[in-house]
Amino acid sequence: MNPLSCFLIVIALSAELSNGVSYDKDSVHFINSLNPNNILRVHCLTHDDDLGYHLLSPGQTYEFSFYESIFTTKVNCALWQGPGFKFYAIFRAYTGGGFIVHYGRKNFWDAREDGIYISHGKDSPKLKYNWSTQALSPIY
Repeated sequence: MNPLSCFLIVIALSAELSNGVSYDKDSVHFINSLNPNNILRVHCLTHDDDLGYHLLSPGQTYEFSFYESIFTTKVNCALWQGPGFKFYAIFRAYTGGGFIVHYGRKNFWDAREDGIYISHGKDSPKLKYNWSTQALSPIY
């Protein structure tokens, strides 16, 4: 793509986004559906931000919202649970952006004893990831 085309696309997107219309943010939600007394630890990272560690008791939720980038939006998360937080899963909790920008997209992650389930609010949760006990890779 030549520089003029890129410039025109950026100008068009800027004009559209600044026309006073309010767009819903996208969001990622976590719920601890583990057994009583089983704490869930959540840690998420984006390209720009470390969202910190959050401890959820059973039944508690943690969520955050954001606007997608016109380039790429990725949210990587790690969840831990069990005695000494020995069970974990590392995964991409959200992917979006690019030329197709979503508004109001929701990813619901439900931590259960048998794994981590996903839904988008309208559908039934589906098992997406299993818990692991293998050594963590050095990248996390």
